[in-house]
Amino acid sequence: MAKITCGLGTSHIPLLGHIIDKGDSGDEKWAPIFDGYQFTKKWIREQKPDVVVLVYNDHATAFDMKVIPTFAIGCGEEYHPADEGYGARPVPTVKGAPKLAWHITESLIKQGFDMTIVNEMDVDHGLTVPLSMVFGEVEEWPCQVIPLAVNTVVYPAPTGDRCLALGKAIRAAVEQFPEDLNVQVWGTGGMSHQLLGERAGLINQEWDLAFLDDLKSDYEKLGAISQVEYIRESGTEGSEMVMWLIMRGALNHEVNEIHRHYHVPVSNTALGHLIYENVDKKGE
Repeated sequence: MAKITCGLGTSHIPLLGHIIDKGDSGDEKWAPIFDGYQFTKKWIREQKPDVVVLVYNDHATAFDMKVIPTFAIGCGEEYHPADEGYGARPVPTVKGAPKLAWHITESLIKQGFDMTIVNEMDVDHGLTVPLSMVFGEVEEWPCQVIPLAVNTVVYPAPTGDRCLALGKAIRAAVEQFPEDLNVQVWGTGGMSHQLLGERAGLINQEWDLAFLDDLKSDYEKLGAISQVEYIRESGTEGSEMVMWLIMRGALNHEVNEIHRHYHVPVSNTALGHLIYENVDKKGE
């Protein structure tokens, strides 16, 4: 049977993709950022996931004000890097996992989540930057990916409690899939940042670190944080952090945090990254 073994959280800051694409990730001035992912690159080579369910938000690339799905799941064969106004990133095409994706979709709908099904879309930095930060520069991505797009751009976004519940439902779906697959769930976005308005440039390090501390064992408390509180404390774009709760909900209650990295600033954003491995217990 398929099994979710690990969860990973990371920011998806577009500047990171630009640095990698220019070949500058080894530059000394960027070392405080990229050094925090060296452990991850070694770890992922050892883990060898078959499929990553990658939770991200689209930045007006596949979706715009005409169509704003709260939760959209990609069930296609592949997804091309999007042109976000300055050309598509020179990274591999993302290979989908349609058989597992359709299984998850059917299960989620039966569990009460009315998913938007997407068979064709381009994917922007929200999805490709995490792949680059974890896998590095490769000819092909070494696993299949199921994109799970979450609306965090237009109010109202889904609640933290709903995101935790979606993660739990994804776990239940994966565990019913008959193939022997090593599945990971990645939550992306954040951390604190605001791009526009009078508070543009806002970073709240205290808030970010408290969120990372609570995510391991006190995640139910995080589920109660409202979008208004996210905006007040972590900026208008800080509410992307609800997507980390989908990752956390998909894991066992007890996890081991095996890596954490935090750095400010990256562009005008706080960068966060961590890795959880499930602690297997009977009944979980």
